[in-house]
Amino acid sequence: MKFVIAFCLVTAAIAGPVPDLKPYHPMHRLGLNFESARQTDGFIVGGVQVGSGEAPWQVSLQRSSHFCGGTIIDANWVLTAAHCVSGTSPSQISIRYNSLKHNSGGSVVKASAIYAHEGYSSWTLDNDIALIKVATPFTLGQTNAEKIALPTGGSDVSAGSSITVSGWGYLKEGSGSLPTNLMKVSVNVVDRNECNGYYGDNQITTNMICAGDVQNGGKDSCQGDSGGPVTYNNQVVGAVSWGYGCARPGYPGVYTRVANYRDWIKNKSGL
Repeated sequence: MKFVIAFCLVTAAIAGPVPDLKPYHPMHRLGLNFESARQTDGFIVGGVQVGSGEAPWQVSLQRSSHFCGGTIIDANWVLTAAHCVSGTSPSQISIRYNSLKHNSGGSVVKASAIYAHEGYSSWTLDNDIALIKVATPFTLGQTNAEKIALPTGGSDVSAGSSITVSGWGYLKEGSGSLPTNLMKVSVNVVDRNECNGYYGDNQITTNMICAGDVQNGGKDSCQGDSGGPVTYNNQVVGAVSWGYGCARPGYPGVYTRVANYRDWIKNKSGL
């Protein structure tokens, strides 16, 4: 394992910024060292291409290239995952928006401030949420540039409900090629107690939402989708957080439950 991490460190140093890993289950820590263990390319597993105007709140977080997703919640604010930005300075991040492509089109603005949740744990991935304030306000009201509503504080998405995840992550676990266009997939919410049964050791907290096809697998977010929007009823109810592999039967994806952080979001942004 030490050899693998060391190899990844060398690879990352040579290759430069590449998409961030959606972390594996905490029992499988390779991938939780985000700077050193990034791999390249791919997109949403089992999804379809996003059409113009279907996800105007989606943004790409970039260093020299895409590494995580995010969600426009206001002209000045992006919601993402803490593991995407923890330990990162605002000067290192740009945000591309108003484009279905992560590498062209739309507009690019700089970050001016980053707020990762103070209770974020890189081991358990609890409180995996962050806010980015942009230096130049987004120009909203365009076909592919619009904010999305936040959920009511403490609300939950019931088991069996279909949620939509979007991003530019892997096509399949561990390999693939970077897609030209934004992708999306719909997956069903899995009961939290049931999800804990799959992952064990009470890894799934009330701050998380599980979703996926437990029986068959085949549909999921993956590496490179981290921090991106999880939507339900025109609200951003989640942010892509972690999972054991991608689209494996018996291991649904795990997403940050945004409704549990409404007070925190208001405290940081005023929203």
